[in-house]
Amino acid sequence: MDAPIEEIEFLARSKNRVEVLRLVAAEPHTRASLARTTGASQATLGRILEDFADRSWVRRDPDGYVATATGELVADAVADLLSVLETENLLRDVVGYLPESELGFDLRELADATVAVPTPTHPSAPLQRVIDAMERAGTLRAFSHALNEQSLSTALSRVQSGGLVFKTVLSESAIEALAAEDALWSRLRDLAAEDGAEIRVRRADIPLAVTVADGTVSILVRDADGVLRASLHTDAEAVRAWADDRFERYWEEAVPFDPATFER
Repeated sequence: MDAPIEEIEFLARSKNRVEVLRLVAAEPHTRASLARTTGASQATLGRILEDFADRSWVRRDPDGYVATATGELVADAVADLLSVLETENLLRDVVGYLPESELGFDLRELADATVAVPTPTHPSAPLQRVIDAMERAGTLRAFSHALNEQSLSTALSRVQSGGLVFKTVLSESAIEALAAEDALWSRLRDLAAEDGAEIRVRRADIPLAVTVADGTVSILVRDADGVLRASLHTDAEAVRAWADDRFERYWEEAVPFDPATFER
Protein backbone atom coordinates (compact mmCIF):
# COMPACT_ATOMS: atom_id res chain seq x y z
CA MET A 1 0.00 0.00 0.00
CA ASP A 2 2.97 2.32 0.54
CA ALA A 3 3.73 2.70 -3.19
CA PRO A 4 0.32 4.09 -4.22
CA ILE A 5 0.36 6.52 -1.28
CA GLU A 6 3.82 7.67 -2.28
CA GLU A 7 2.62 8.31 -5.84
CA ILE A 8 -0.30 10.36 -4.52
CA GLU A 9 2.14 12.36 -2.39
CA PHE A 10 4.40 12.79 -5.43
CA LEU A 11 1.59 14.40 -7.42
CA ALA A 12 0.08 16.36 -4.53
CA ARG A 13 3.34 18.12 -3.72
CA SER A 14 3.22 20.05 -7.00
CA LYS A 15 0.35 21.79 -8.80
CA ASN A 16 2.55 21.80 -11.89
CA ARG A 17 2.73 18.00 -11.91
CA VAL A 18 -1.05 17.68 -11.76
CA GLU A 19 -1.52 20.32 -14.46
CA VAL A 20 1.11 18.87 -16.81
CA LEU A 21 -0.36 15.39 -16.49
CA ARG A 22 -3.84 16.76 -17.20
CA LEU A 23 -2.61 18.64 -20.26
CA VAL A 24 -0.69 15.81 -21.90
CA ALA A 25 -3.57 13.41 -21.18
CA ALA A 26 -5.85 15.71 -23.19
CA GLU A 27 -3.57 16.19 -26.23
CA PRO A 28 0.12 16.25 -27.23
CA HIS A 29 2.12 19.22 -25.92
CA THR A 30 5.60 20.50 -26.61
CA ARG A 31 7.65 21.72 -23.70
CA ALA A 32 7.17 25.27 -25.00
CA SER A 33 3.37 24.95 -25.03
CA LEU A 34 3.44 23.49 -21.52
CA ALA A 35 5.54 26.44 -20.36
CA ARG A 36 3.08 28.93 -21.86
CA THR A 37 0.08 27.20 -20.28
CA THR A 38 1.47 26.43 -16.83
CA GLY A 39 3.95 29.25 -16.37
CA ALA A 40 6.50 26.72 -15.14
CA SER A 41 10.17 27.12 -16.04
CA GLN A 42 11.86 24.89 -18.59
CA ALA A 43 13.97 23.37 -15.80
CA THR A 44 10.86 22.51 -13.77
CA LEU A 45 9.11 21.02 -16.79
CA GLY A 46 12.19 19.00 -17.61
CA ARG A 47 12.19 17.41 -14.16
CA ILE A 48 8.43 16.74 -14.27
CA LEU A 49 8.53 15.13 -17.71
CA GLU A 50 11.55 13.05 -16.74
CA ASP A 51 9.78 11.84 -13.57
CA PHE A 52 6.66 11.03 -15.62
CA ALA A 53 8.72 9.15 -18.20
CA ASP A 54 10.37 7.12 -15.43
CA ARG A 55 6.87 6.08 -14.32
CA SER A 56 5.80 5.37 -17.94
CA TRP A 57 3.09 8.03 -17.67
CA VAL A 58 4.29 9.99 -20.72
CA ARG A 59 6.11 9.35 -23.94
CA ARG A 60 7.58 11.68 -26.52
CA ASP A 61 5.98 11.57 -29.96
CA PRO A 62 6.71 13.68 -33.05
CA ASP A 63 3.92 16.07 -32.00
CA GLY A 64 5.23 16.43 -28.45
CA TYR A 65 4.69 14.81 -25.09
CA VAL A 66 1.58 12.66 -24.69
CA ALA A 67 0.21 10.53 -21.87
CA THR A 68 0.47 6.77 -22.09
CA ALA A 69 -2.52 4.55 -21.32
CA THR A 70 -1.49 4.37 -17.66
CA GLY A 71 -0.78 8.11 -17.62
CA GLU A 72 -4.33 8.74 -18.83
CA LEU A 73 -5.59 6.38 -16.12
CA VAL A 74 -3.79 8.36 -13.43
CA ALA A 75 -4.90 11.69 -14.91
CA ASP A 76 -8.55 10.58 -14.90
CA ALA A 77 -8.28 9.37 -11.30
CA VAL A 78 -6.69 12.64 -10.17
CA ALA A 79 -9.42 14.65 -11.93
CA ASP A 80 -12.09 12.56 -10.19
CA LEU A 81 -10.41 13.03 -6.81
CA LEU A 82 -10.13 16.78 -7.29
CA SER A 83 -13.81 16.97 -8.24
CA VAL A 84 -14.82 14.97 -5.17
CA LEU A 85 -12.71 17.14 -2.87
CA GLU A 86 -14.12 20.33 -4.40
CA THR A 87 -17.64 19.03 -3.77
CA GLU A 88 -16.75 17.99 -0.22
CA ASN A 89 -15.37 21.47 0.44
CA LEU A 90 -18.57 22.99 -0.94
CA LEU A 91 -20.75 20.86 1.36
CA ARG A 92 -18.50 20.69 4.41
CA ASP A 93 -20.39 23.26 6.47
CA VAL A 94 -23.87 21.88 5.68
CA VAL A 95 -23.38 18.12 5.37
CA GLY A 96 -24.28 17.63 9.03
CA TYR A 97 -27.77 18.93 8.30
CA LEU A 98 -28.36 17.00 5.06
CA PRO A 99 -30.92 14.18 5.35
CA GLU A 100 -28.61 11.86 3.43
CA SER A 101 -31.00 8.90 3.47
CA GLU A 102 -33.57 11.01 1.61
CA LEU A 103 -31.25 12.17 -1.16
CA GLY A 104 -31.65 9.68 -3.99
CA PHE A 105 -28.61 10.84 -5.93
CA ASP A 106 -24.83 10.76 -5.64
CA LEU A 107 -23.52 13.80 -3.77
CA ARG A 108 -21.02 14.25 -6.60
CA GLU A 109 -23.96 15.54 -8.63
CA LEU A 110 -23.75 18.68 -6.46
CA ALA A 111 -20.28 19.54 -7.73
CA ASP A 112 -21.59 22.60 -9.59
CA ALA A 113 -24.23 23.52 -7.00
CA THR A 114 -24.51 26.94 -5.39
CA VAL A 115 -24.77 26.92 -1.59
CA ALA A 116 -26.40 29.89 0.13
CA VAL A 117 -25.87 30.23 3.88
CA PRO A 118 -26.96 32.89 6.38
CA THR A 119 -24.43 35.63 7.09
CA PRO A 120 -24.47 38.45 9.64
CA THR A 121 -25.36 40.93 6.89
CA HIS A 122 -27.69 38.59 4.95
CA PRO A 123 -29.31 36.24 7.47
CA SER A 124 -32.10 35.32 5.04
CA ALA A 125 -29.75 34.51 2.14
CA PRO A 126 -30.80 30.81 1.82
CA LEU A 127 -34.49 31.68 1.53
CA GLN A 128 -33.91 34.75 -0.62
CA ARG A 129 -32.13 32.61 -3.21
CA VAL A 130 -35.24 30.43 -3.44
CA ILE A 131 -37.53 33.47 -3.68
CA ASP A 132 -35.38 34.90 -6.47
CA ALA A 133 -35.81 31.65 -8.43
CA MET A 134 -39.57 31.70 -7.83
CA GLU A 135 -39.81 35.25 -9.15
CA ARG A 136 -38.07 34.30 -12.41
CA ALA A 137 -39.76 30.94 -13.01
CA GLY A 138 -42.63 30.18 -15.36
CA THR A 139 -43.39 26.85 -13.70
CA LEU A 140 -42.77 25.83 -10.11
CA ARG A 141 -43.23 22.46 -8.48
CA ALA A 142 -42.55 21.96 -4.78
CA PHE A 143 -42.89 19.51 -1.94
CA SER A 144 -42.31 20.53 1.64
CA HIS A 145 -43.02 20.14 5.33
CA ALA A 146 -43.43 23.92 5.65
CA LEU A 147 -44.46 26.96 3.65
CA ASN A 148 -43.16 30.26 4.97
CA GLU A 149 -44.87 33.62 4.60
CA GLN A 150 -42.48 34.99 1.98
CA SER A 151 -42.70 31.93 -0.28
CA LEU A 152 -46.49 31.82 0.03
CA SER A 153 -46.84 35.53 -0.78
CA THR A 154 -44.47 35.27 -3.75
CA ALA A 155 -46.29 32.25 -5.17
CA LEU A 156 -49.67 33.98 -4.76
CA SER A 157 -48.51 37.19 -6.40
CA ARG A 158 -46.85 35.40 -9.34
CA VAL A 159 -49.82 33.11 -9.96
CA GLN A 160 -52.33 35.99 -9.77
CA SER A 161 -50.30 37.93 -12.31
CA GLY A 162 -50.40 34.98 -14.68
CA GLY A 163 -46.64 34.60 -14.66
CA LEU A 164 -46.41 31.33 -12.76
CA VAL A 165 -47.95 27.86 -12.88
CA PHE A 166 -47.60 26.42 -9.39
CA LYS A 167 -48.06 22.86 -8.14
CA THR A 168 -47.13 21.84 -4.60
CA VAL A 169 -47.48 18.96 -2.17
CA LEU A 170 -47.51 20.00 1.48
CA SER A 171 -47.50 17.82 4.54
CA GLU A 172 -50.60 17.87 6.72
CA SER A 173 -48.57 19.49 9.49
CA ALA A 174 -47.56 22.33 7.13
CA ILE A 175 -51.21 23.02 6.32
CA GLU A 176 -52.14 22.95 10.02
CA ALA A 177 -49.42 25.50 10.80
CA LEU A 178 -50.77 27.84 8.11
CA ALA A 179 -54.34 27.34 9.34
CA ALA A 180 -53.30 28.65 12.76
CA GLU A 181 -52.37 32.06 11.28
CA ASP A 182 -55.33 34.00 9.86
CA ALA A 183 -53.33 36.05 7.37
CA LEU A 184 -51.39 33.07 6.05
CA TRP A 185 -54.52 30.94 5.89
CA SER A 186 -56.29 33.59 3.84
CA ARG A 187 -53.37 33.71 1.38
CA LEU A 188 -53.27 29.93 1.09
CA ARG A 189 -56.99 29.81 0.33
CA ASP A 190 -56.58 32.56 -2.25
CA LEU A 191 -53.71 30.65 -3.85
CA ALA A 192 -55.70 27.43 -3.97
CA ALA A 193 -58.56 29.25 -5.70
CA GLU A 194 -56.35 30.38 -8.58
CA ASP A 195 -56.49 28.47 -11.88
CA GLY A 196 -52.71 28.52 -12.10
CA ALA A 197 -52.20 26.77 -8.76
CA GLU A 198 -52.77 23.22 -7.53
CA ILE A 199 -52.19 22.22 -3.91
CA ARG A 200 -52.23 18.70 -2.56
CA VAL A 201 -51.86 17.44 1.01
CA ARG A 202 -49.82 14.42 2.04
CA ARG A 203 -50.90 13.01 5.39
CA ALA A 204 -47.50 11.47 6.04
CA ASP A 205 -44.50 13.63 6.77
CA ILE A 206 -42.40 15.17 4.00
CA PRO A 207 -38.80 15.17 5.22
CA LEU A 208 -37.46 17.70 2.72
CA ALA A 209 -38.30 21.13 1.37
CA VAL A 210 -37.59 21.13 -2.36
CA THR A 211 -38.59 23.40 -5.23
CA VAL A 212 -38.07 22.94 -8.96
CA ALA A 213 -38.23 26.36 -10.58
CA ASP A 214 -38.23 25.68 -14.31
CA GLY A 215 -35.12 23.45 -14.43
CA THR A 216 -33.37 24.56 -11.23
CA VAL A 217 -33.68 22.46 -8.09
CA SER A 218 -33.46 24.15 -4.70
CA ILE A 219 -33.12 22.14 -1.49
CA LEU A 220 -33.63 23.90 1.83
CA VAL A 221 -31.49 22.48 4.61
CA ARG A 222 -32.69 22.79 8.22
CA ASP A 223 -31.26 21.62 11.53
CA ALA A 224 -33.06 19.46 14.10
CA ASP A 225 -34.79 22.54 15.52
CA GLY A 226 -36.14 23.59 12.13
CA VAL A 227 -33.71 26.49 11.71
CA LEU A 228 -32.81 27.12 8.06
CA ARG A 229 -29.08 26.54 7.72
CA ALA A 230 -28.56 26.64 3.95
CA SER A 231 -30.10 26.20 0.55
CA LEU A 232 -28.57 24.24 -2.31
CA HIS A 233 -29.27 25.15 -5.93
CA THR A 234 -28.39 23.06 -8.97
CA ASP A 235 -29.29 22.41 -12.60
CA ALA A 236 -27.77 18.90 -12.56
CA GLU A 237 -29.93 16.49 -14.56
CA ALA A 238 -29.60 13.67 -12.03
CA VAL A 239 -30.78 15.90 -9.17
CA ARG A 240 -33.66 17.24 -11.26
CA ALA A 241 -34.69 13.68 -12.18
CA TRP A 242 -34.67 12.75 -8.49
CA ALA A 243 -36.72 15.82 -7.54
CA ASP A 244 -39.23 15.19 -10.34
CA ASP A 245 -39.61 11.55 -9.35
CA ARG A 246 -40.05 12.40 -5.67
CA PHE A 247 -42.61 15.09 -6.52
CA GLU A 248 -44.64 12.69 -8.68
CA ARG A 249 -44.62 10.07 -5.95
CA TYR A 250 -45.81 12.52 -3.30
CA TRP A 251 -48.38 13.97 -5.72
CA GLU A 252 -49.93 10.54 -6.31
CA GLU A 253 -50.02 9.81 -2.57
CA ALA A 254 -51.58 13.17 -1.69
CA VAL A 255 -55.18 14.41 -1.81
CA PRO A 256 -56.47 17.73 -3.18
CA PHE A 257 -56.35 20.54 -0.64
CA ASP A 258 -59.77 21.19 0.95
CA PRO A 259 -59.73 24.19 3.33
CA ALA A 260 -62.85 22.96 5.13
CA THR A 261 -60.93 19.91 6.35
CA PHE A 262 -58.62 22.13 8.42
CA GLU A 263 -61.12 24.69 9.63
CA ARG A 264 -62.66 24.13 13.03
